[in-house]
This record gives sequence, structure tokens and C-alpha cells, in this order.
Amino acid sequence: MRRKHVPLKGVLIGIIFVILVFLLVRCVFDTSEQEALEVVDEFYRYEQKGEFAHSWELFHSSMKQRFSKGHYIQDRAHVFMNHFGVETFTYTIGEPEKLEEWKISKDQPVLNHVYKFLVTQTYKGKYGNFDIQQEVFVVQEKEKWKIMWDYNH
Repeated sequence: MRRKHVPLKGVLIGIIFVILVFLLVRCVFDTSEQEALEVVDEFYRYEQKGEFAHSWELFHSSMKQRFSKGHYIQDRAHVFMNHFGVETFTYTIGEPEKLEEWKISKDQPVLNHVYKFLVTQTYKGKYGNFDIQQEVFVVQEKEKWKIMWDYNH
């Protein structure tokens, strides 16, 4: 009985193909994660500079329904800058966690492929130094990554 030998060249091409497919898939997922991180960073850079109109624009449409642009700008400036007695803050963004599905609140539809980040804002103001931590969710809407907050009770 004769054995057929698989050519070494064919095996190497097959291995290289599998590796390339793996790297391509990994690159696509890493890109989504990186883009989600970048929108969170952009949002907090605007907030840090007091440019609340720009940060509001990065909200998902569900968030924009919760408060108007004018109300958001006025509230953020009033509460964070006036009440806390600070001009700015620093922030850190934690490692992303990918969620297959998530809801902004119980009465809203399920969203798929969401990234969750823990953001810590550090304030140094007239009432001392303090941190505020908030989970920030990022989801694609019309092919752009948008910010959401959690309203589940």
C-alpha cells in the first residue's frame, strides 16, 4: 500500500493562511475596542475643558432624549464647576469590558456589542479632593461610537 505524502509547501501555506485569518479577526476586534476607548477619552477631554456642548454631541440618541443640550451644558457647569468649586479635573479610564448585550434601563431595548469602562474623575476643589467613579458604556449608532450611562435601578 502506498502512502501519499502531503507536500511540506502546502502545509506551510495552510498554516500561514490560518495565522493571517486569526490576525485579521483579532485586528478587527481590537480596532472596535480602541475606537470605543477613544470616544470615552474624547468625551472626558471635552468635559475636562468645560466644553459640554461638544461632549453632549458624543451621547447616544437615547441619552440626548434624557436632557436637552442646553440643560446639560447648564447643569454640568453649575454642579461640577460652581458647586464643587473646581475649574477642571483629571480622569482615568479603566480596562474595557465587552458586553454581548446591555440595556440603558429596564424599559429600553437590548443593545448588542457594548463596551463598558470604569471612569474615575479626580477633583481638587474648595471642599477637598475627591473622586467620582462612573461606569460608561459605548455602543455603535449609525456606525459611530456613542456614550451611554446606566439608568438601571
